[in-house]
Amino acid sequence: MRIPIRIYYEDTDCGGVVYYANYLRYFERGRTELLRERGVSLGELHTSGVIFVVRSVEARYIAPARYDDLLILDTRLSGATGATITFEHVLFKQEKTLVEGSVTLASVGNDGKPMRLPEELRLVKKVIGNR
Repeated sequence: MRIPIRIYYEDTDCGGVVYYANYLRYFERGRTELLRERGVSLGELHTSGVIFVVRSVEARYIAPARYDDLLILDTRLSGATGATITFEHVLFKQEKTLVEGSVTLASVGNDGKPMRLPEELRLVKKVIGNR
């Protein structure tokens, strides 16, 4: 799934370059929108006692994004196990890759203990995972 990301002044450091940690926020948007598009509501899952915590993050910074740039974020589901789901993210500016990364989320209950992915995500895994 691809979504546009506009870089605002608040996203940048004193040099007008996107602050490195903000890319993780953009990745979060991509994951949320991908799941929303597939009919999965993270808010509803949270209400039902399913919480997602970040298990691991990897980011490769290739070129900087700057104030007022319009980027495209491509997000894909790249894998899932019983209790984790992994997403791949790529941020582009006019077809040039700026940042690549992956995020693995673990499914936990209100008690913080790992739990199997909910049925909605197992179905998404089957649909997206077979691309």
